[in-house]
Amino acid sequence: MFDLDGTLLDSAPDMVATVNRMLAARGRAPLTLEAVRPHVSKGARAMSGAAFPELSIAEREALVPEFLRVYAGELGRHGAPFDGIEQMLRALEAAGGRWGIVTNKPESLARDLMPLLGWQARCAVLIGGDTLAQRKPHPLPLQEAARRLGVAIDDCVYVGDDERDIQSARAAGMASIAALWGYRLDHDDPLTWQADVMLERALDLLDPGNWPRRGQAR
Repeated sequence: MFDLDGTLLDSAPDMVATVNRMLAARGRAPLTLEAVRPHVSKGARAMSGAAFPELSIAEREALVPEFLRVYAGELGRHGAPFDGIEQMLRALEAAGGRWGIVTNKPESLARDLMPLLGWQARCAVLIGGDTLAQRKPHPLPLQEAARRLGVAIDDCVYVGDDERDIQSARAAGMASIAALWGYRLDHDDPLTWQADVMLERALDLLDPGNWPRRGQAR
């Protein structure tokens, strides 16, 4: 199981295009990719906050529908899988493994991305942030993904680049890998997440020795 944004997909370029369209509509200067990138894994609210830091929490919340509407027009236009992801997915498939996505992105947007990436027939299960009554860091999305695949929690590993991903895996009793190549704010310390494994590069997933063994979850 994989998180999507910041884990499989470097979607920050799509996100910066989105916030810059919102800023341009208000006659404001664009943001750089470097300014937006650390916020991507925190979701639409965090990115709206990065673009409009002067707004209150309620005002930022009111921007979320606009963000999602604009983002739908930028979906898949600028981003791409991280280096090594395609090779790793092909290696998993060649070994007879199945893989899926559990993301907090709205399911419809995540599904719209699949054909753009050529993953629509390869991704065995997809759970979005609005698929179920709960979203990460609650364990339900990972538990439901395993149920839909018909596999035990002990036979799954979850890979994610945000603390919520590791919290969700730990709550579900699933082994976890912290994807350190993803998106983090300066104050985020992955050492405190208590992932079972931490990897610096997506290419490191090509080494079977870097994956937690069955039942290794803390």
